[in-house]
Amino acid sequence: MSADDPSLELRVPYERGALDETTVARDPLAQFKGWFGEVLASPDIVEPNAMALATADGHGQPSLRIVLMRGFDERGFVFFTNYESRKGHELEANRRAALLFFWERLERQIRIEGRVERVSGDESDAYFVRRPRGHRLSAWASPQSTPIPDRAFIETRMGAEAQRFEGVEVPRPPYWGGYRVVPDAFEFWQGRRDRVHDRIRYIRAGDAWRIERLAP
Repeated sequence: MSADDPSLELRVPYERGALDETTVARDPLAQFKGWFGEVLASPDIVEPNAMALATADGHGQPSLRIVLMRGFDERGFVFFTNYESRKGHELEANRRAALLFFWERLERQIRIEGRVERVSGDESDAYFVRRPRGHRLSAWASPQSTPIPDRAFIETRMGAEAQRFEGVEVPRPPYWGGYRVVPDAFEFWQGRRDRVHDRIRYIRAGDAWRIERLAP
């Protein structure tokens, strides 16, 4: 399918909102909370906490995937994973990452960039115990991101872990836990007519935030 294929001439007019640097919250976390609250109140948005996570290895090779945000506060944005997965290895080699939330129904996206740190073991334990039992078993069964021969391989391992932990609580594997992205930049994007979008960026400046408008 080439770039001049008429089936790719997809156009959506953006007309749902506006964003102004003089009226946004002075703190980007407050702005995020406001927008995220609107997303949670929108019944037709599935998995509003889904976010793209971009990482890069020690050679600068980037990779991208969707993960689920499991918490946010003034310290940053938290997700959980296998530390031995591809993203885990990349985050050990390069402790910086970028996040992207895209809420198509509201014609909005938020970009976040910052350094990455592991959350405490206590935080990881507290979240792990709230996961459905099957999710906890899969954390033990899956050698995440490594090649496997077929579907039967992972199903067999799931069965083995279910048997191993039958009748007892499933503990958190030592190689599984949380990461926190500590932001030093946010960009809030609101779609506008004729692709003249509103883009407001926050840049950390010491203990404060500098706010600027970007060209669409």
